[in-house]
Amino acid sequence: MLKIYGIKNCDTVKKARRFLQEQQIEAPFHDYRVDGLDSALLNRFIAQLGYQALLNTRGTTWRTLDEATRGSIKDEQSAAKLMLTHPALIKRPLLLADNGAMLLGFDARSYTTFIQENR
Repeated sequence: MLKIYGIKNCDTVKKARRFLQEQQIEAPFHDYRVDGLDSALLNRFIAQLGYQALLNTRGTTWRTLDEATRGSIKDEQSAAKLMLTHPALIKRPLLLADNGAMLLGFDARSYTTFIQENR
């Protein structure tokens, strides 16, 4: 079983969900804004992927933060605190397999490989 995490209005999340649907692959969707995000789950993501990979510094939310807030990100704890406050700062989508494997972002080829390896 797979689960996809993100924000429903994100274009990349929409592409990933459409791809999974077209491939007839069931993957429940967890919307950070609607369904929430707890620190245990976020820390699990960070432990496996690293906070640098998860922190979306190219998006609108990052650009709206003041310089002091952006500069305060020094380690996993400070990054996690900010991502919990602003879930849109988490790169997306994040695909999670039952075995704990994770794939960040969307690319059809990568999804195909990930799905084959984690079924």
